[in-house]
Amino acid sequence: MNKSSRTETKIKNYADLLHPLKKIRASADALQDARNISHGIYAPLKGFLRRADFQSVLNAMRLTDNTIWSIPIVFDVSESEYEQIKNETAVALLDHRAETKAILEKIEIYPYDKKEYARKVFGTTDPTHPGVQEIFEKGPYLVGGNIQYLGNDREPFSETYFTPAETKALFQKRGWKTIVAFQTRNVPHRSHEYLQKTALQNVDGLFIQPVIGKKKPGDFKDELIIQCYRELLKNYYPENRYVFGILPMKMNYAGPRDAIFHALIRKNYGCTHFIVGRDHAGVGNFYHPFAAQEIFKNFRPKEIGITILPYDNAAYCTACGEFTTPKTCSHPDSQKLALSGTKVRAMVQNKEPLPEHFTRPEIANIIRNHPNPFVA
Repeated sequence: MNKSSRTETKIKNYADLLHPLKKIRASADALQDARNISHGIYAPLKGFLRRADFQSVLNAMRLTDNTIWSIPIVFDVSESEYEQIKNETAVALLDHRAETKAILEKIEIYPYDKKEYARKVFGTTDPTHPGVQEIFEKGPYLVGGNIQYLGNDREPFSETYFTPAETKALFQKRGWKTIVAFQTRNVPHRSHEYLQKTALQNVDGLFIQPVIGKKKPGDFKDELIIQCYRELLKNYYPENRYVFGILPMKMNYAGPRDAIFHALIRKNYGCTHFIVGRDHAGVGNFYHPFAAQEIFKNFRPKEIGITILPYDNAAYCTACGEFTTPKTCSHPDSQKLALSGTKVRAMVQNKEPLPEHFTRPEIANIIRNHPNPFVA
């Protein structure tokens, strides 16, 4: 049965439920989470977290069955919405056009402590952190329950979207047994290229998967990230050694906890290895540069289920004339030209030219000619 047939079956099965169900408007992010649950991207989740699992994730980075899970996937409602559904066992979730996109079943509605949520997930209650700010803007209640997704929408940039089932089949077709995943929210720069190609030497294939969705102001726009990666891969990577796909999801900026979350998602996609570099999913100065690597020491490798590849900060050494890490080069820092997504963004914002040791000239040209490369 194809995707369309499965969706039609779901709609038919639930058609008689839609009329009596109370209806709640859901944000685009919440509906994307519902799609990701339905497609197996957030496996083993079957829906938005109920209270016990929510608290367990906050306190121990595990579900109540002891499965590792680091980021709460939740659906919030306002006080008035709570009054509307407090006696219900299921609700319909509507999009901005008031179309029913999902059914949330066997629901549990519960209050929560926003400061506790922020402190335990992001390590801070500072509202200048974009993830903290988002929590403080949520409604006072969370609604947990199983998701039945009814929508049949095309994902954004659908030509580069794969479900976990599709990537697993693709990897198998190519004969890949070991696949390394690379997470990004930035346009490609030479340091990332160095990490990807270093990892690729020891595995069968590379899966590059940028997060495409809501980001903080000042981050690169989704279409620019995709355009730049297509150009880079076409010109500088062997065609039979990589797969490029998107991950439709908002950025959390949760640093260490996000690193675990991103690794678990890539395990679901069929990857066997996951790159964690400097300041993974960080923002500002909220996290130590290598906190996202250190957090994996709290778990047994078999529990994570994917091999973590921690890398030192790669920098261009003027003495060596190439990218190096502290493990491969003994020259002093004064001869190293470090770069990062933050530095590339700053240079573009200041209209400074991007040197070739920062990014490939084709990429620099795409960025330079984009009328507005940043999220407003």
